[in-house]
Amino acid sequence: QMLLAESGGGTVQAGDSLRLSCAASGRIVGTDAMAWFRQTPQKEREFVAAISGSGLSSTYADSVKGRFSISRDNDKNTVDLRMNRLKPEDTAVYYCAATTTPSFRTYFTAAERYDYWGQGTQVTVSS
Repeated sequence: QMLLAESGGGTVQAGDSLRLSCAASGRIVGTDAMAWFRQTPQKEREFVAAISGSGLSSTYADSVKGRFSISRDNDKNTVDLRMNRLKPEDTAVYYCAATTTPSFRTYFTAAERYDYWGQGTQVTVSS
């Protein structure tokens, strides 16, 4: 069993920055892809960013490309999401996810490819 715990959410103004962090604990096997997703009451859970197990490859949703940056520290078992130039439409609960599918050199954007999820952290961006 792997446990994921997000932190770093909060309420900010449009144009501000936030950094979310996800700490993995428990049974950590290998170095596999991790990702961030977000959800609002009005929308289904949507992909935000993903990073390969090595940390050398990453991808982003078009809506956040150029503003968000995902990174990981495999020694500390953490993955971060740096969010810059936040917009009100970025308001959501952000979830960290981890897969057990071997993915040292790749990543996944589909939620169903991830096996473990955190409880989520709220990000609210006011205009």
